[in-house]
Amino acid sequence: MHRSPSTRRSADPVGSAPASTATQEGKRPAERFRLDVQGLRAVAVGAVVLYHAGVPWLPGGYVGVDVFFVISGFLITGHLLRSLETGGTVGFAEFYARRARRILPASFAVLLVTLAVAALTLGPVRVREAAVDAVATAVYVPNLLFAYRGTQYLNETDPPSLFQHYWSLGVEEQFYLVWPLLLVGFFALRRSHRVLTVLMGAVVVVSFVACLVLTVRAQPWAFFGLPTRAWELAAGGLVAAVVGRGSVLRRSLAVPLGWAGLTAIVASVLLLDASTPFPGPWAVLPVAGTALVILAGASAGPGGPAAVLARSPMVWVGGISYSLYLVHWPAMTLPQAILGRAEPVPLPWQLLVAAACVPLAWLSYRFVETPFRTARRLRSARPRRVGLAVLAATAVVVASAGLAVWGADRAPQSSATVVTATELRRAPVGTPVVPANLEPSLAEAADDLPVVYEDGCQLDASEQEPRSSCVYGADPAAPRVVLFGDSHASQLVPALSPLADAGSIRLDVMTKSGCPASDLGVVTGRGQPYPTCPPWRAAVLDLLRTDPPAVVVVADYAGESGGADGARFGPDEWGEALGRTLRALPSTTQVLVVGDTPTPGTAPGVCLSDHVQDAAACDLGVEVRNVVVQEGQRAAAEAAGARFVDLDEYLCNPEACPVIIDNTLVYRDGTHLTATMAARLGEVLGPEVLALLPR
Repeated sequence: MHRSPSTRRSADPVGSAPASTATQEGKRPAERFRLDVQGLRAVAVGAVVLYHAGVPWLPGGYVGVDVFFVISGFLITGHLLRSLETGGTVGFAEFYARRARRILPASFAVLLVTLAVAALTLGPVRVREAAVDAVATAVYVPNLLFAYRGTQYLNETDPPSLFQHYWSLGVEEQFYLVWPLLLVGFFALRRSHRVLTVLMGAVVVVSFVACLVLTVRAQPWAFFGLPTRAWELAAGGLVAAVVGRGSVLRRSLAVPLGWAGLTAIVASVLLLDASTPFPGPWAVLPVAGTALVILAGASAGPGGPAAVLARSPMVWVGGISYSLYLVHWPAMTLPQAILGRAEPVPLPWQLLVAAACVPLAWLSYRFVETPFRTARRLRSARPRRVGLAVLAATAVVVASAGLAVWGADRAPQSSATVVTATELRRAPVGTPVVPANLEPSLAEAADDLPVVYEDGCQLDASEQEPRSSCVYGADPAAPRVVLFGDSHASQLVPALSPLADAGSIRLDVMTKSGCPASDLGVVTGRGQPYPTCPPWRAAVLDLLRTDPPAVVVVADYAGESGGADGARFGPDEWGEALGRTLRALPSTTQVLVVGDTPTPGTAPGVCLSDHVQDAAACDLGVEVRNVVVQEGQRAAAEAAGARFVDLDEYLCNPEACPVIIDNTLVYRDGTHLTATMAARLGEVLGPEVLALLPR
């Protein structure tokens, strides 16, 4: 998201105060301060803040960031183009120094305050997470970190990062490291405004194509990545190029186009939601709408959207929009984290927090943003000094993060109690404390993964060809057992590995993240589009029919799909989908269907780090069991002559699903078992598989 302009007169080209009529006369449209653009910032930040507050009738409020991207591209590119036209180049050092003065003071202030509050109020696990995210934020790569983690911005299950909103600033700063260089290079090829505009359009097209491809193949990278978001900022740059040439629309055309653009923005906020594949093609709606509003506003006059956008309240909110964007997210997420709530704070409270963020944002704008931007000494400082100040500020954040981790490591991570593991049993009773010999430890839980992740045998969203090399076992002549499904199948690898290590079976892993073995068509169990899933599933079935294994073990993630709570797939749909897959398997192959394990929703390690002496406070209610879906899966298995095993009875008792059984941490995140717990389940799954092997 781009930094908001001052509401005072400023020479900063990114945005300046409303000039008097006299000072506006004789200026080209690109050089005038645009009250409508300032008001458009208010629309964008309002959509984002209310969306994060959970207002139900604004399900697409996240597109406010896309609006900011276009505005930013328009303002910054306009300045760069004027520099090229007047001087033939860009003063890079001064350009980056100016951005640093405008962007970093408020950004670093909010970052440090958020980190300090987290260190003082949260448990060790969350403090470590916050420290890592703070460092990534300080060097403006949080978007890359979130993409690497596979963060689902619109369908988050675990508590989000306290710095998640900084992803958009990361995209912008990465863009502006490259964009000025591209413009200078384009201009050097041929000093033609028209050619420069065409080349900018080519950037838009290439980036947009990448956006379309990655949205279906690797959505987190599409959402957070610069290559897939650059077209939005470059689209604003195209508008700047058109307006900069004085190519404004006739007022009779500009007025309806401007209102059409504003309607497109409002429609995207009202009609898009968390199920929309985004950014993808739907991002065109807010991006094109914003571009139209800005383009038309150059000539539409008071009859256009400026009639609404240029009003004083809108302009005022637009002025503090950058600080409001920065402060609203930690203000909304910190209470939830401090209270240890898995679910968001109720809407009325969130709206109160949102309202309280407005004066807080004004204070940040008045006493942090404005002084650093307008102080004569800072404005006259050499770029080298500004660069040194930026490095010093980054060092302060890194040191603060290290101090936070140091303090977290000295907080108690467990009780002094040592618990001895026993044989797996039905209806287990949870351990009342976090034992000193917990396996894995709370700090290691997130990395307690099956070996298939390290080996590259867990296919990601972009892959659709099964791997032939993912076979485990000491005896190549042993009966072949295929594990087929999504990540809830691969989480069972530690349960079956002992059989492979002993030479009893050859374990062939055919798993793909988010893609169930059950034939749910072109969507996942969450109802999201997944074009690479059906081809992969069909290819696996072809391989199984060509070379029938002795046993196929089928397991799928069924969380958020039970039907009883309005989710997309109920027991009948799951039963029919599983039935289609089972009927497609070779008739000579024995089949074991494993019912899905409970879905906690959030990683219990966060709660446990706050309740080392009262682990029972973190135990899960029995509603986390996917009983409704299991009914359909069990019926389909019985109809196909397959065996069905329910692991829930070893993970839950009639009252709760413990998060610690003996000295074993059960869940590594909001949906998966730890590899350690899965290995213990081998006591159940091992005999089930052996019973199906040929005698």
